[in-house]
Amino acid sequence: MHSVHLAVLMTSHDRRARTLSALRALEEQRGLPAGTTFGVHLVDTGSTDGTPEAVRLRHPAVEVMSVGADIPHNQALRIASRNSRSGGGGGGPLGGVPGGPTHSWTHQLWLDDRVELFPDALANLLRTAAAAGTGTVVVGAVRNAYGDTVYSGRRGRSLVLVEPGEHRPEPCDTYDGRVVLVPRAVYDLVGDPDKVFRHRMGDYDHGCRARRAGVTAFVAPGHAGECVGGPDAPGSREPGIGVREALRRVTSVQELPLHPWWVYCLRHTWPWAPYLMLSPYARTAARATLGRLRG
Repeated sequence: MHSVHLAVLMTSHDRRARTLSALRALEEQRGLPAGTTFGVHLVDTGSTDGTPEAVRLRHPAVEVMSVGADIPHNQALRIASRNSRSGGGGGGPLGGVPGGPTHSWTHQLWLDDRVELFPDALANLLRTAAAAGTGTVVVGAVRNAYGDTVYSGRRGRSLVLVEPGEHRPEPCDTYDGRVVLVPRAVYDLVGDPDKVFRHRMGDYDHGCRARRAGVTAFVAPGHAGECVGGPDAPGSREPGIGVREALRRVTSVQELPLHPWWVYCLRHTWPWAPYLMLSPYARTAARATLGRLRG
């Protein structure tokens, strides 16, 4: 295997303990190829709990950039990617792994700060990537505390979750963006997640664009890590809310805003785009109506 230089892209917002846990798990990676280097590029979106200060104190080699709380996740990930290309920061030691020049990275690693990597996760991802070739995206499946896979690759128009195999990679059509290894050759072909997707769907769109460009994607064997913390807020699925409130939530930036969702459907689901565009909003309205009737 040639020298590996990883640019690790992370975002954070008011998750100080989780972010520090994710970084600690990253520095404890073992079994990496000799000479592996990496720089971590963290974009914090307006945390008020001291996350940036804590990261700078405990992990001074990490490049931390603070932006406003109005910057959604996908946009923050794009900023982290831009920072990794600029060659600034992130080049010091982290967990005993010597740092290197960030402008020469061979892979980007998208890493959600709610994921604690298992000790051999990076070695497994890199091993899978080396066997698959330079034009392949490798996805790390993530489980919850109960052992259930919650994030992974996805297959088909309905985005069915792909369970990781025990010993061999599993093909996928696109991917959740929690743990994703993107080789430089793929990045040069596909680029960053599209800015039209401000919070969600940027990862799915990236995977679909990669597949259309001839890039293959695989889920690495086993689980790469565990997602810590409780479940997400119920949002538009919260029991007892009215139809108007449910529709307001489902069309918010946190869920399926109208324009980005239409762009996604138009790009990747034609000729079913009009039907698929309307279906989540119709289901949301129906669910809220039935909930009120049953209540």
